Amino acid sequence: MNYTRLAKLVLRSALNSPVRTTKPLPVFRHSYRLIKTSTARMSSESSSSVEDSTDAVNQGPIDRREFKAETRQLLDIVAKSLYSEKEVFIRELISNASDALEKLRHHQVNGVTIDDFSKSPLEIRITTDSQTGTITIQDFGTGMSKEDMVENLGTIARSGTKAFLSEIEDEKSSSSNSLIGQFGVGFYSTFMVADKVKVNSRSFETGSQGYTWSSDGSGLYEISEASHETRGTKIVVQLKADELRFADRDTVEGIVKKYSNFVGFPIFLNGEQINTIQPLWTQDPKAITTKQHEEFYQFISNAFDKPRYTLHFVADAPLSIRSLFYVPEQLPEMYGVRVLEPGVSLYSRRVLIQSKARDILPEWLRFVRGVIDSEDIPLNLSRELLQQSALIQKLRSVLSSKLIRFLADEAKRDRKKYEKFFAECGIFLREGIVSASDDAEREEIAKLFRFESSFERPGVTTSLSEYVSRMKPGQKNIYYLCLPTRELAETSPYYEPLLAQGHEVLFSYDQFDDTVLAQLRSFNEKPVLSAESYLSKSEEEGEVKDGSLPSDEADSLVKWLTRTLGYHRVKEVKVSRRLSSHPTMLTVSDMVSARRFLRAIRPEERGKILQPTLEVNPSHTIIKRLATLKDEDTKLAVLVAEQLYDNALIAAGLMDDPRRMLGRLDSLVESVVREQEK
Repeated sequence: MNYTRLAKLVLRSALNSPVRTTKPLPVFRHSYRLIKTSTARMSSESSSSVEDSTDAVNQGPIDRREFKAETRQLLDIVAKSLYSEKEVFIRELISNASDALEKLRHHQVNGVTIDDFSKSPLEIRITTDSQTGTITIQDFGTGMSKEDMVENLGTIARSGTKAFLSEIEDEKSSSSNSLIGQFGVGFYSTFMVADKVKVNSRSFETGSQGYTWSSDGSGLYEISEASHETRGTKIVVQLKADELRFADRDTVEGIVKKYSNFVGFPIFLNGEQINTIQPLWTQDPKAITTKQHEEFYQFISNAFDKPRYTLHFVADAPLSIRSLFYVPEQLPEMYGVRVLEPGVSLYSRRVLIQSKARDILPEWLRFVRGVIDSEDIPLNLSRELLQQSALIQKLRSVLSSKLIRFLADEAKRDRKKYEKFFAECGIFLREGIVSASDDAEREEIAKLFRFESSFERPGVTTSLSEYVSRMKPGQKNIYYLCLPTRELAETSPYYEPLLAQGHEVLFSYDQFDDTVLAQLRSFNEKPVLSAESYLSKSEEEGEVKDGSLPSDEADSLVKWLTRTLGYHRVKEVKVSRRLSSHPTMLTVSDMVSARRFLRAIRPEERGKILQPTLEVNPSHTIIKRLATLKDEDTKLAVLVAEQLYDNALIAAGLMDDPRRMLGRLDSLVESVVREQEK
């Protein structure tokens, strides 16, 4: 398992103003099903019966106009600086085409007469021609009159969609939540890749005249009457010599599927529909089958496994959110292959904004795959970057809280399945505790943790909430012990006193849990303490046991051990009444921190810095024999004392390299063998 990210966090634990979109209005529901059905039928029938119109033929005088001075400057910025990737011009043109079709559907629902509505399909057609170096995008939407062309194409940042929204904002019903382009700059992204752009268009109004608009982006544009047989708009982009890759079919298909696969209309590329995957997050969760979820998850994740968990989350307040999240069955990071990148894609009105959105979910939730579609997200002008605003923080908080609650509910619904998830993906939750911004967030994440317990049989896990519900009257703390195995935990000298008092102890076997739980600090207003920290802070408990060393002999042994071990190894040696089966035990004021920074301290300085206390059990056989051995065989007694000290270091997890004990162990074995030969 790859712990690099968590390890770094453990060590670390010591352009533009927002452009707000118009508030979405209610969706048309009456007639929507009828229109959607007829649209699908027309798309399948007319894609073969309605051919793309050829380039319109000019029929009148050419009207040459100049872009205004400020427009020329803005055009240069859009074409050269606004977008980080040139391929997004395809996304922008498809978004404009989708808006034109959505506007037409709005007019039709409201009884507006539309020219040739039944014959022209509500679809988007893309044609690539590598021979001529062109890419053509055509829609059969509202189209444009000459005045529209001057307003929408001759004036940069004048959005026809935004104006349309303003016109219908007072109406009781609208399809505005499906409209995409509102900034009025997307069309000009074509000049990043184009030598020349030609726009053929005819308005949807009966008897309207077709027009052609063309420009090379240098400052002039031309408009002339032209024959354009069908309503709608056809944009022909003559590509620059070094941008001919956008005339390649496979390249364009990849771009469309990346950015625009989920727009609300069929997209045909060279006669073949390529957006066949439905945007499941826009559909009724109850109507989606398991098979559909599997296919959609594999499509957005480029994966071959199946989702372990599925969360379909829709909210209208405090933010408008449509989201679909998946927890995969397999994660490469679980097996130490690589650190995962964020797995959630951000959409706005079904158009991709970021494929690996880093600001929407906290980094520890990077194992989640899915999509988020929100109309309230403030974007910059290019729709590529999120504005840093309170809304983004709010969205992040809402989504992460929802995912935490969802996992908590799944833990209750199917305990065994969740325990498998935690065993495999708990590293991400541990990272969440360490990186959380406040105690409330840490406590919410901590509800997802599962540990074995001294009150449960091996293999059965419990939660912190269940632990608290079982606490003894008067018990103030939650106790845990972090060791590699249960066997080591149950034989630990630090577990022994808590067991004697009847306290429940959580057993954790992950190498980072002592740090993670120390970072948690408290749960349900109960301090979370390691067993070692509890002992170092608690008062001496218990009574003198029968058979213990007499007090004078015990005092003599304590003084001898203090001299023998030296102050560079122990701060104090004292008699302990808390031990029964172990001869010694080390206590440090902060054992978790001591283990964390162990390697940063030179061996000869560790005792001085950590200041451990060595507690000896006066009733243990070894200690009683050592009390007499120190006077009978000082050399052997020193070996025993040093070995007891090192054993205590190992039990406390404070020895990083036990190989230095080997020579002493050989000497002790040799002494035992010689004694047996006598």
